Amino acid sequence: QVQLVESGGGLVQAGGSLRLSCATSGGTFSRSAMAWFRQAPGKDREFVAAITWSGTSTYYTDSVKGRFTISRDNRKDTVYLQMNRLKSEDTARYYCASKLWGYGVGFWNGMEYWGNGTLVAVSS
Repeated sequence: QVQLVESGGGLVQAGGSLRLSCATSGGTFSRSAMAWFRQAPGKDREFVAAITWSGTSTYYTDSVKGRFTISRDNRKDTVYLQMNRLKSEDTARYYCASKLWGYGVGFWNGMEYWGNGTLVAVSS
């Protein structure tokens, strides 16, 4: 059974940085595309970033391009989201998700497994 556990959230001042981690179990990580989503209070969940199972392609929503970086470590079965120059509008619960053999633009619209999220709060 695939399980995803996020960590690394917290309270940070605007302009600061955080690195989120998502540790997975279940033995499918190296074959799984991974993505980060977020949900702010009172808003719908939105896509943030994604990386293909091979790690060769990454995708970002426009509002985080140049500030966030998604990466993966197949030795540790972990995906990361490095968040720099944080803004108050980045405040949300951040979720990671996986999809076996995911690739191509838009694969994140059909993620298969989800974590419970980690809270990020950015103070202005």
